[in-house]
Amino acid sequence: MGLIFTTQALKAQDPGFSQFFASPLTLNPALTGKFNGVLRVAGNYRNQWPSINNAFVTSTISLDAPILRNKLPENDTWGLGLMAMTDRTASGVLNSNFVAFSTAYHKSLDEDGLQQIGVGFQGTYGNRTLDGTKLTFEDGLQLDGTWLRSPTEQINSQYVSVHYFDMNLGVLYNGSTNGNNNYYFGASMYHLNKPKESFLGVDTINIPVRYTGHAGAYFPVAGSPSTIYLSGLYNTQAGAHELVFGGAWAISATQDESYPVNFYAGAWARFSNVTDAIIPYVGLDYGNFSLGVTYDVNVSSLKTASQSRGGIELSLIYIKKPSDGHHGVPCPRF
Repeated sequence: MGLIFTTQALKAQDPGFSQFFASPLTLNPALTGKFNGVLRVAGNYRNQWPSINNAFVTSTISLDAPILRNKLPENDTWGLGLMAMTDRTASGVLNSNFVAFSTAYHKSLDEDGLQQIGVGFQGTYGNRTLDGTKLTFEDGLQLDGTWLRSPTEQINSQYVSVHYFDMNLGVLYNGSTNGNNNYYFGASMYHLNKPKESFLGVDTINIPVRYTGHAGAYFPVAGSPSTIYLSGLYNTQAGAHELVFGGAWAISATQDESYPVNFYAGAWARFSNVTDAIIPYVGLDYGNFSLGVTYDVNVSSLKTASQSRGGIELSLIYIKKPSDGHHGVPCPRF
């Protein structure tokens, strides 16, 4: 592939998802175990700017579950979770792989459990590989338009791998006024220990801390089978900023709460230093499964290079419900 590469590319921000609400363990460690069920499995896939050499292809899978329910105070929850992520940049020039273990405790603040606060921790093993054989540099460009090995860039002929351990922290407040609605506020910090990366033993880079704030709410529409969902996200890392906000409208096709069928339609908007993308969303709940599909419509200055193709994203979540039919307190959904 042809790519003019600089070391600044190694300082890119963390991979993320437009459906941030459908990837709980990459959003906030405090979301571990925060759902109504006995097991949650979540999978996410994102292909961003496919017209630019498959610029970013990101996939995750996670599972988490509450534990020791019969030994904790009523309405308290202790959750454990495991997450794996892979991120391929520029058709595999830079590959990042992560495995994370997380735990969170959610403490009830009232006797009904409608108000809760949670704290979560996450430890991550990270591995990045850089395939220098796929790189081309400006000083390797020949007059006839061909590329030769750069005479100055050492990395252009090497395959390099780095490893590190990472620590993350999150807090979450979750509330409801009547047991049918929900609102929440969360904050998280990733790379607390600022782990070091160095591909050639020089120019060591400390991964900058990522700060995240997120919030959301849902409330049923009185007298109808509809529910309104709202959510927002703010990220900042190494001088880059991202703001995402929007919502979805849901309509229920059945009154059977044990096997719900819900349809969703909505949109989010993302601003990252400049106006970035409009993100239409459609979703479906079918029994224990929830499917979400978004497509980033690129409206930034990059739309010429990307041909206005931002990227498709898919999410699929499975939640195993309790055998006793107990639904617990309302939990964050979007």
